[in-house]
Amino acid sequence: MTMERDAYNYREPGEVITFGMGCFWSPDALFGSRPGVIRTRVGYAGGKTESPTYRRMGDHTETVEVEFDPGVVSFGELAALFWANHNPANINGYKGRQYQSLLFYRDAEQQAAIENVLAERRAGGLPEPDTEIVPFGGFHPAEANHQKYYLKRHPDARAKLSAIFPGEALTGSTLAARLNGLAKGFTNRERILEELADGRESEEARRLMALVKSIKW
Repeated sequence: MTMERDAYNYREPGEVITFGMGCFWSPDALFGSRPGVIRTRVGYAGGKTESPTYRRMGDHTETVEVEFDPGVVSFGELAALFWANHNPANINGYKGRQYQSLLFYRDAEQQAAIENVLAERRAGGLPEPDTEIVPFGGFHPAEANHQKYYLKRHPDARAKLSAIFPGEALTGSTLAARLNGLAKGFTNRERILEELADGRESEEARRLMALVKSIKW
């Protein structure tokens, strides 16, 4: 039986934050592991090259698009997590613009949230990050083999998730985002089960909890 939605009670649609912080596989797993994140996907942004691909990225950068529920986690919290988990000086200029430190804002409210995080960093004595902070100008999803990369390296997890969320539905699945984080070591099974069980008595929640318990890593 195919389910079109996860048993997560996040408000839809959520707010979106898009950023580049090096190879997009690990940030996808990091942010996907966080409560409040609805879904993630990796892709290319920041450039003008038409129809970029992994092999022909042009002037684009590897980026992650994170949709989240601002009632659970704020844009500012995710921006702070972004800077806490990479050093722009270590990636800028490596392979051209492929691994650039980028943070996009979609409106004045997001821009203000970014400035607040930077002000907090300055107050804490942290250096000014060499990150390009620019208006959002479009996002090109990456190829399927790059989506939920760490999860897909585990055949049993991939097969069981794909049976419930086939094709592109896997990329947009909240559970797949959490399990991708688990595969990379950013969360654990108990935290995922606790989140699924929190106030949810639906048949979908019970099925997904049983699936999580059954996966052989």
